[in-house]
This record gives sequence, C-alpha cells and structure tokens, in this order.
Amino acid sequence: MNMHAQPQRTLAETALIDAFGERLSLLPGDGAVMTKRDDAIEAIKHGLPTRRLESWHYTDLRRLLTSVPAFEADAIAKALEPVLEGSAVLPVLNGVSNAKLPEIEGVTVQSLSEKLTDGSVAPGLDRYGADDAIGALNTAFVADGYFVDIADGTQLEKPIELQNLQSGGQAHVRLLARVGAGAKAVIVERQAGEGSDALISSVSQLVLDEGAEVTWLIVQEQSDTATHLAQFKAHIGKNAKLTLFVMNAGGKLVRQEVVVRTTGEGADFKLRGINLLAGDTHTDTTMVLDHTVPHTTSTEVMRNVVTGKARGVFQGRINVHQYAQKTNAKMACNTLLLSDDGEFSTKPELEIFADDVVCGHGATVTEIDHNHLFYLMARGIEEKTARGLLVKAFVAEVIEELDDEALVDALEARLDGWFLTHG
Repeated sequence: MNMHAQPQRTLAETALIDAFGERLSLLPGDGAVMTKRDDAIEAIKHGLPTRRLESWHYTDLRRLLTSVPAFEADAIAKALEPVLEGSAVLPVLNGVSNAKLPEIEGVTVQSLSEKLTDGSVAPGLDRYGADDAIGALNTAFVADGYFVDIADGTQLEKPIELQNLQSGGQAHVRLLARVGAGAKAVIVERQAGEGSDALISSVSQLVLDEGAEVTWLIVQEQSDTATHLAQFKAHIGKNAKLTLFVMNAGGKLVRQEVVVRTTGEGADFKLRGINLLAGDTHTDTTMVLDHTVPHTTSTEVMRNVVTGKARGVFQGRINVHQYAQKTNAKMACNTLLLSDDGEFSTKPELEIFADDVVCGHGATVTEIDHNHLFYLMARGIEEKTARGLLVKAFVAEVIEELDDEALVDALEARLDGWFLTHG
C-alpha cells in the first residue's frame, strides 16, 4: 500500500496555526462564526497553496510566505488624509475600527465586530472555493472592519473612504457594503501601512441591488516589506453598474483577487487596473468573473509597468454560464517591461457554455518604443524625462477612462508619486 504523508509544515504555516490557538479567545463571534473559524483554520492546516494548484500556479504562497509576524498589540497607526478631498473617512487602524464615525445621510455604518458577535455575518464567511486560501486566512482571524449600508435611492454627494491601515504585525479586516436599489456612490478602499514587516488579509464584499451604480477604487500602497493578501467580491444585480479600479503600487508580496458575479439581467461590470512593480517584489492580480444570467456586459483592462527584478501576474477567467445568452465580455492585459530582469505572466481564460455571446481576450508585452523616445529627445527632452512621459502615458490612458476629473487628478497624483520614487 502506498501512503501519502502530509508534507512537513513550513514555519509560516506553523506560526499561523499557533497564532490561531493563542488568539481564539480574543476573537468576536457567536457559535456559527466560531464554527466557520474552525473550518477555516482546518483548511490552513492542510497547507498553504502551491504552484500545483492551477489558480496559484504563478504565486506559490507556501514558498513565498517565508515568515509570519506576531500580532503587535501596541502598534499605532493613524488615519490618513483621503485620496479624494472631502471624503467621509472610515478608518480601521491596526485591525480595529474607529468608534467615532461621521454621520452620512442615507448611510448606516456598523463595526464588523458587532456583526461577528451577533453572528449575522456568518453566512458570508464561507470560502468561495477549495483554493480560497485568502478567504480561509481572513475568516480564521478577522476581528473587525465595517458594514456600510447605503439606502435605496441615495445619491452620495461625497465619496466614502474605507481605510485599512497598519504599522506592523498582523491585521485581518473585512469590509462589507450593500448599495440599495437606484443608489449611486463612489467608494475608495485604501490599503496602506508603514514600518516593520506586516501580514495583512483584507476581504471586501459588495452587493449591488437593482439599478445601483458604484465606482469602487482600491488603492494599495503597502510598505516594501509587507505581505498583502486581499479579496474583492461583488454581486451585481439587475441593471446595476460596477466600475472597479485597482491600483497596486506597493507591497513585497501581493495577491489581489477579484471575484464578481452578475445576478441580474442588464448588469454591467468594468475592471480597470494598474500594477506598478519595482524592486524585488511579487504582485498577483487574479480575477474570476461569472456571467450567470442573460444580457450582461463586462470589460477588463489591465496595464502593468515592471522595473527592477519585480515579478507580476494577471490571471483573468471569465465564465459564461449556459443560460447567460447575449453576454458581451472583453478582456485585455498590456504590460510594459522596463528591465531585462523583470517578469510578467499573463493567463487569460474564457469558459463559455452559451452559444449566443460576444467574448474575447488579448494580451501584449512590450518595451518602450524607441521611435517615440527618439521623437521626444529630438525636441530637446532629456532621455529620463522622455521615458517617464511615455510610461505615464501608457498607464494614464486607463485612469482617464474614469471620466471624472476629481478621480483622475487624485490617481494621477499617486502615479506621479510612484514615478518620483521608482522612475
């Protein structure tokens, strides 16, 4: 008889399992939540994902996550000025929500610790699949965050900024939002930190009711020593529209998952993303989009800039279910390599079970066009400045699709800051 022994646990796996035992009594939750936590840590006990799992083929988490920092009870983080001036800021500081929150007309805000304690969020703690390591990690350790409920018909005049900030150690946060029928909102999800090594898991869950319109920005600027494991999940209802913009501009090891499902006819999803990769970092953006009903649309455009020895990944899978006739889905990933040592892997996938659809995908990898560079230099622009202009133009094209001057200006300012440091 052949026996398959469980591989010896890594230091990181052992540290996570030990930390769960130490913190269990401090974690909020009723019986249902605690059952979900137990199930989640059991998944971690079976081992972190390796490249043998198709969805983790380019990001071998078991190998890349070499250590896990301890929880730092005395770590201090401070709320930041919002990306968009005038936003209502809801900060989570070192994994703890703020007790003093702004009042926003038409919006109800609760701390997630309350909803964990009463068990009302237990159904949402399930993993979306057997390979959902980020969901398992977050479910095991999450202690706080926010639930934001935007009432039907509410037209928010100012954006809401959800800040997840930390200054070291571990932080596990969940951000939930429901946008009611006919409501309209701009929501910024800010992921940032500073200081020593950190391990952050963050799960955002969004439900759009009929006719709702949301622009959701994820701005990830973790420190260059941080591990950032994040997940954004959304259900888009009938005639609802979601524009998701993701900017990754930090972190040592980053995995940003996007899991979206259209649940009503007329649903529309747009993903626009920028990965700015430098140094010796690894950033993975993985998307799974399910078109489950007829007459839905989606477009996804990713732009990636790679310098130094950075490694990047974009995996995008679109599933068109059997009954999702008249689906229109397009996906593109474009990468600019600025270094011979940099790498970027792209894996677009379409899985189509309907026969009346329009679907397509494409991917390109290129370097700076020397003809364009020569054109600028011939007009008196020095080489470094000329290269910077070309790179910025490559990325800014996606930002300008947002068609909102305040959003464009704010994101281009962050783009300029990154180029100033890494250009």
